[in-house]
Amino acid sequence: MSKKKKSKFIPLSQSPKKENIRGEITDLLREFPDKQFNYKQIAARIGVTEPESRKNVLAVLDQLVELEMILQPDTGKYTIHPNQTAVIQGTIDFTKTGAAYVSIDKSKSDIYIQEGKTGLALQGDVVEISIIGGRRGQIEGKVLNVVSRGTEQYVGIIEIAENHAFFVPTNARIHVDFYVDQSKLNGAKSGQKVIVKLLDWNNEKKSPFGEIITVLGEPGDNEVEMHAILIEFGLPFEFPDAVLEASEKVPVEISADEIASRRDFRKVPTFTIDPDDAKDFDDALSLQKLENGHYEVGVHIADVSHYVKPGSIIDAEAVKRATSVYLVDRVVPMLPEVLSNFVCSLRPDEDKLCMSAVFTFTEDGKQIAEWFGKTIIRSKRRFAYEDAQKIIEGADGDYSDEIRRLHNWATAMRKRRLDSGALEFGGAEVKFKLDEKGKPIGVYQKITKEANWLIEEFMLLANKQVASYIGIPKKGETAKTFVYRIHDLPDEDKLATLRDFVGRLGYKLKSVKPENASSALNELMRQMKDKPEEDIIKQMAIRTMSKAVYSTENIGHYGLAFDYYTHFTSPIRRYPDLIAHRLLHHYQHNGKSVSADETERLCKHSSSMEKRASDAERASIKYKQVEFMLDKIGEVFAGTISGLTRWGMYVELEGNKCEGMVPLNSLQDDVYRFDEKTNQIIGSRYKEVFEFGDKVKVKVNGADLIMKQLDFRMA
Repeated sequence: MSKKKKSKFIPLSQSPKKENIRGEITDLLREFPDKQFNYKQIAARIGVTEPESRKNVLAVLDQLVELEMILQPDTGKYTIHPNQTAVIQGTIDFTKTGAAYVSIDKSKSDIYIQEGKTGLALQGDVVEISIIGGRRGQIEGKVLNVVSRGTEQYVGIIEIAENHAFFVPTNARIHVDFYVDQSKLNGAKSGQKVIVKLLDWNNEKKSPFGEIITVLGEPGDNEVEMHAILIEFGLPFEFPDAVLEASEKVPVEISADEIASRRDFRKVPTFTIDPDDAKDFDDALSLQKLENGHYEVGVHIADVSHYVKPGSIIDAEAVKRATSVYLVDRVVPMLPEVLSNFVCSLRPDEDKLCMSAVFTFTEDGKQIAEWFGKTIIRSKRRFAYEDAQKIIEGADGDYSDEIRRLHNWATAMRKRRLDSGALEFGGAEVKFKLDEKGKPIGVYQKITKEANWLIEEFMLLANKQVASYIGIPKKGETAKTFVYRIHDLPDEDKLATLRDFVGRLGYKLKSVKPENASSALNELMRQMKDKPEEDIIKQMAIRTMSKAVYSTENIGHYGLAFDYYTHFTSPIRRYPDLIAHRLLHHYQHNGKSVSADETERLCKHSSSMEKRASDAERASIKYKQVEFMLDKIGEVFAGTISGLTRWGMYVELEGNKCEGMVPLNSLQDDVYRFDEKTNQIIGSRYKEVFEFGDKVKVKVNGADLIMKQLDFRMA
């Protein structure tokens, strides 16, 4: 049987009257789902009349049939595929160019929305889209409708002219300016940073109408900028008065009946190990030797559930926030300070209520028993990580025997976990030295050491075992609703891209399926340990990973190599941990399985707020990096290419980790283009290649505090 000869495809750039013939064709066929058209009818309907362009229409029709976006029921006749008539709902995420991607629940593939096809959508909105085409393996869509706004408040700069004013968002992903009537300025002066509320937008060819609801102040002021970042990501920066009043009235005295209902650990050697500047201590460790020669390790977690009751005004605010937010210069807590830093915090020499996971270990570190429940403790000593690290390295001090024993067991637990396939992508954390006004006067990297791993391993143990205790049904029972921390398999295509990239650098990543990739990725990490490109390869490896989220549907945690995992150990700063505490206690007292739908709603909300908090933290870091570089204009720095796009290359500076962009149009020695297939920037004439991980030298050309951008030039 002979194969049908395909029409020769003419690049769309040679068909100037139609920028997206695919979209025009699918729009037409979707409008008439019960009709069939030949290619001449289709060409006429979309306004293509030139003979050569008609051939292009025929070629595009063949491609759409191959993509199963349209059907060819009879020779020469075309109609829309039934699966293309459906309306899909998802969240839109804009790029800096005005194009966007829509993420769909339970789908790893985002749908690309071309600039001009985004309708009345703004960054973070929930939208309805239809599929209109596909190219290079990327499905393309078109926004039909905005279901709900991600936010109705936006942060930016107001620019006032004689008869009108425009609001320019500082978030580059908000792709339109807002028109503000003179009567809606609320006392703002030109150039000030303000919050604008969206009033109306019903014509995508015109600007949205907005109203200034808050004047934040002058750009560059630290308080103004940190508040602006919080508002930009829809995060609060102060508690309502009613919540603060309620928190002040929370009973703090522990009754004799409450003590009698709990296991008493107040005489057991107990201590906390936290960052030096921490104020909320939500976990403590205890260690005691039992009469039979075994050891009992207590992982004690602040019992927030005792003080924050479901349905209370404090609980409602905690649900809304879902997480504490950690900006460069401050913490925006999930709970009011009186609870997070005092009542619930496991401060030394104070009786505190806890939910505890208690494990029995043999002398050689084998876990042989476990117990979960409510306790009362009294921390004997507060250690900073640096203090515990000195003891691990041999110094004498309080509880040195206990700390070194726990360290030895944690080291063995860590090795077993990594041998079982857990991933190890840890690296240095960028920190700033700030003056009294919040201005960065230095940048340093915070290194994770054994004291951090000691705490991490015992927290992981508690999280894993609590999840297993609830998640694995007892004989004759069915699984109960619980909140899990899940992490899906890495993306297979991204693994292949990573393999190609590290191969060009002389490293080898074994070709394996995603479910078996952990050992190959860890081997890659070992190959390039302490090499100049280590951080860049780690960044790219992390990008192959799925995002860990909260869910009632347990699929395990790939990155940790755990079949069951939850978040149990930080209820002061994470709402899912508080849910886990409540459910554990509920089920231990023969409570029935709770509503999966309501718990899943809280899981999704918590995952969403976690992402917002993470984005806000990165924005605050970016702002401080730009502020740190303000007085370094004209200086030359060594750096590494950390990202590539069609408009430029991002470079991360050595030492201070500040990142800026070298625009492609600033490279004068050639005309450079971004090759999406190879992820390289290539010169048209001399074929010079720039790629991820290359070492370069750049000059600081500009630092824009308002847009949080550093502008570099090749030195």
